[in-house]
Amino acid sequence: MCRFLVYKGKDEILLSKLILEPQHSILTQSYDSRLRLDTRRPHNGDGFGLGYYTSPSLGPEPCIFTSTIPAWNCINLHRLSSKTTSNLIFAHVRATTEGSLSDSNCHPFHHKSLMWMHNGNIGGWKYVKRNLALGLRGKWFSSVGGNTDSEWAFAVFLDALDQMGYDPDSASLSETGFGHSVLRKALLATIERINTLIAEIPDTERRESDEDLECRSLLNFAVTDGHSVVCTRYVSSMKDEAASLYWSSGTSWQEDKSIKGRYRMERRDKGADIVLVASEPLTFERGKCDPKGTKRTGFYSLPSIPVAEADPFPTDDWVIVPTNSTLTIHKQAVMIHPIIDKYYNPNPSYTRSTGFAVSKGLDVIEEKERGE
Repeated sequence: MCRFLVYKGKDEILLSKLILEPQHSILTQSYDSRLRLDTRRPHNGDGFGLGYYTSPSLGPEPCIFTSTIPAWNCINLHRLSSKTTSNLIFAHVRATTEGSLSDSNCHPFHHKSLMWMHNGNIGGWKYVKRNLALGLRGKWFSSVGGNTDSEWAFAVFLDALDQMGYDPDSASLSETGFGHSVLRKALLATIERINTLIAEIPDTERRESDEDLECRSLLNFAVTDGHSVVCTRYVSSMKDEAASLYWSSGTSWQEDKSIKGRYRMERRDKGADIVLVASEPLTFERGKCDPKGTKRTGFYSLPSIPVAEADPFPTDDWVIVPTNSTLTIHKQAVMIHPIIDKYYNPNPSYTRSTGFAVSKGLDVIEEKERGE
């Protein structure tokens, strides 16, 4: 499936320092997705998109650039990223699950000052789509320009905001947006509505060609109003692990001048001037070798290599977002809340199966590795 990246900083950053230059940038992930385990479709080459906010004098809506050209083969992406700065950036590389190859299906999607991305799928989509669409108010039904489950999920989010009493058109009129609490509540309502629609699929339609219809959803969403950001890492299952999602924060995002492409998050104090959220880390910090000569990171072990080649950087630049949680960024503060519904498990040591996410070409993190 897809990969996405979120940057929120006190200061603007050159897009290329996120999109192009890091060793495992979002551009690199379009053709070398280290944590994508589906070898049948190893690339995220079905288009890409960037969304970023510009000077307030140009208006509150984000600038969106999308293309169906694979990210690794788009010269305009290099030109744009090397000359553009922003303090709030969404980036996405696509591998289709639903919807055709077209600009209208490339993320991020936006409405006024709101911007949205998704990595995953809505379970039972062919049976859910009709009722999902019929449940929307006319304005949000008409707002969908493509045919992806991701954009329809955004329409559900807009409808949820509207039903909560917040006009999605009005966010651009406020200097502070809707606020992170409102965005989070609308996102939770979106997940709840999707789960309800899937639960309503008749048993007679849950069997397809003598095979069980896949009704589990992977819902890694990211949404912003230009001020706050809310992301989810979610799977509609008690037993399965969600698709991977990481975050990192610090005072500056710097390149090690001695090795091209080696970036790390610097932390000069306890504050956070920068927050990154990504499906995959932009750098794989290969820390100290263990006694057996195998590099260890916070995510997985790599084959044995000479100690002299070990990366001296620490391994704690990237933190795993817990399964079935929301991550909120508000004024550079990061808050993580569990999504408490029927799929919630309060036991922190509970081990979920990785099979479902892996079958979708998405990486997961084994519980035993989280504690290392």
